[in-house]
Parts: sequence; structure tokens; C-alpha cells
Amino acid sequence: MTETTGYFVDWGGNARSTDTPGGGYRCEVDMVARYVAVMSKKGVLIHEGTFYKTLDDLAKAGIKAPLVDESVPW
Repeated sequence: MTETTGYFVDWGGNARSTDTPGGGYRCEVDMVARYVAVMSKKGVLIHEGTFYKTLDDLAKAGIKAPLVDESVPW
């Protein structure tokens, strides 16, 4: 696992991994700001989210989002 491995919530209310967000997208993570930028292949900002290191951290924040894998469409 890299330092930026973690989770964020997409616009559909699903939890996604920063390593494999799906949709052909990639994530850029700012650990200090706890910020996730979801980028297209061409570098266009598609979505912004809050970075959570673990699924437990997401739950502690009161977020009930099902974890989906990269095959689930945005």
C-alpha cells in the first residue's frame, strides 16, 4: 500500500478506493488537506472528495457508504 492509499465517497454515495476509482479515472491525494481529486485520463478534474485512510475512519465520520470496486460505473 502506498501512503495515498485510502477511500473517498463518489457522487453516487459509494465508497471507492483511491488506488482503483474506476471509470478510467485516477486519484491525486493531498494527505495534509485530506483531499482527493479524481482526474480523467486527460487531466480534467472530474470529482472532489475527502480522503479517509481506512473504512473505519469513514464509518467514524458517520458515513454509511457501500464499498464498490472499479467495475461499478460512476
